[in-house]
Amino acid sequence: MSDPAGALAADAIVVGAGLAGLVASCELLDAGKTVLVLEQEPEASFGGQAWWSFGGIFLVDSPEQRRMGVRDSLELARQDWFGSAGFHRPEDRWPSRWAEAYLEFAAQEKRAWLRERGVRFFPVVGWAERGGDRASSHGNSVPRFHITWGTGPGVLEPFVRRVREGIASGRVRVAFRHRVDRIDVEAGTVVGVSGAILAADAAERGAPSGREAVGDFAARAGAVLVASGGIGGAHELVRAQWPARLGRAPVSMLSGVPAHVDGRMLGIAAEAGGRLVNGDRMWHYVEGIRNHSPVWPLHGIRILPGPSALWLDARGNRLPTPLFPGFDTLATLEHILGTGYAHSWFVMNQKILEKEVALSGSEQNPDFTDKDLRLLLRRIGPGAPGPVEAFKERGADFIVADTVTELLAAMQRASPELLDIGRVRAEIEARDLAMVNEFGKDAQLNAIRQTRRYRGDRLLRVASPRPLADPKSGPLIAVKLHIITRKSLGGLETDLAARVLTASGVPLPGLYAAGEASGFGGGGMHGYRALEGTFLGGCIFSGRSAGRAMAAAL
Repeated sequence: MSDPAGALAADAIVVGAGLAGLVASCELLDAGKTVLVLEQEPEASFGGQAWWSFGGIFLVDSPEQRRMGVRDSLELARQDWFGSAGFHRPEDRWPSRWAEAYLEFAAQEKRAWLRERGVRFFPVVGWAERGGDRASSHGNSVPRFHITWGTGPGVLEPFVRRVREGIASGRVRVAFRHRVDRIDVEAGTVVGVSGAILAADAAERGAPSGREAVGDFAARAGAVLVASGGIGGAHELVRAQWPARLGRAPVSMLSGVPAHVDGRMLGIAAEAGGRLVNGDRMWHYVEGIRNHSPVWPLHGIRILPGPSALWLDARGNRLPTPLFPGFDTLATLEHILGTGYAHSWFVMNQKILEKEVALSGSEQNPDFTDKDLRLLLRRIGPGAPGPVEAFKERGADFIVADTVTELLAAMQRASPELLDIGRVRAEIEARDLAMVNEFGKDAQLNAIRQTRRYRGDRLLRVASPRPLADPKSGPLIAVKLHIITRKSLGGLETDLAARVLTASGVPLPGLYAAGEASGFGGGGMHGYRALEGTFLGGCIFSGRSAGRAMAAAL
């Protein structure tokens, strides 16, 4: 699929062969335009970060929701989104308008548009990021997390297929190992890009590739799209932009994205005249575990938790209400960093592990990714999914024991200078004693019972409340959790046509941005917090908007 070095030209140039760039390329192709896609990584990484995702898609008032008894609406989704986003800056003018447009897309055209391209969804809708304690505060009031049948590769497939058709017809060229180093501007208008041709590299998908330059290239086009992703793989940039409101940036973090997610193109676009906004808004998780089979440096996997695990800080204190597993990502991050340490603990048992522990990533969910119904049905029966059991057996962050005493001793060996095992024992005993009745004052137990009123959670996601130390639910399991980088919520400021804006607020002629490079639209359409399932959808929506606007301008 690679294009040889030489004179490169097309109607439009797309920098980045991830989801946003591919969607934009499809729109340009459908409009009869020629497209040049430039990608610094080897062909093995075609599709970018989306390939690694669980494939969650945010939809509003979908047939899947209605069949599960969920009553959703655009008005409720807007209340949740804006209650989470907290827009208040002058720089939020375009992000808030992008949020409005995206919500209408998610409530109206999005599902049908994706289904026309062959995307299908699992019938049970997940309830991610359940949020705070008020109707107007952060979080999803109802389940909206639609898992794509085929996960991330399933989301990518129709767009990869269409781009391959364009390659076969000669109207799309994909040049791998072409690293853009400059956006070329003439008389105030972007006319193309230039950079280095990197040496061929056999690195597998997601693995680090070499940066040896073996030549130069220049490419010209009537429109250039920056769809190069964010900064999650560049920890020095993450720390440089870390907001004080979240506490001190961690000394060590895991990476939820490959190392090539390095933010280079953001600086290059800024040098060309584009405006970067909301760089201090970011989305990182606190439920990271070290991958027993890493692909990229510091490769972490996120636990997608149900609500039942006992969550303790580094010293063994229980996290406060409503910081329960799966409820409020950034509030939990802020609290944990406020303790002075960057790790925390889940304490659970085998029954909770089997029912509630899912792992992020297409490769960690072969039943959904490979569309294997027989393997999927095992989730309903006894036993944890194979990848979860593999982490329990091989993961460096998992401790398994038959008794509370044995578990506490192993936890203390893993953290001898910090953990107060007396405090941990007291928290376990108090939690288990509260299980005697089906009512009580423990807010987490009440939340667990509330979530089980949703039949999707009761069927597949939330374990029946039982004492942690119940021998019939054993063994006991402790998991040491780390902070794991993931998404940039800010980026290049764009108008609703995805045109990159300058510091004076006017479009920079010829330059567009989409996906994470644009904060998923406008320079940060999520505001401060995301509702989950909104990153892939944001790439699709902003990529589609950019492709259509570029085609119209050309």
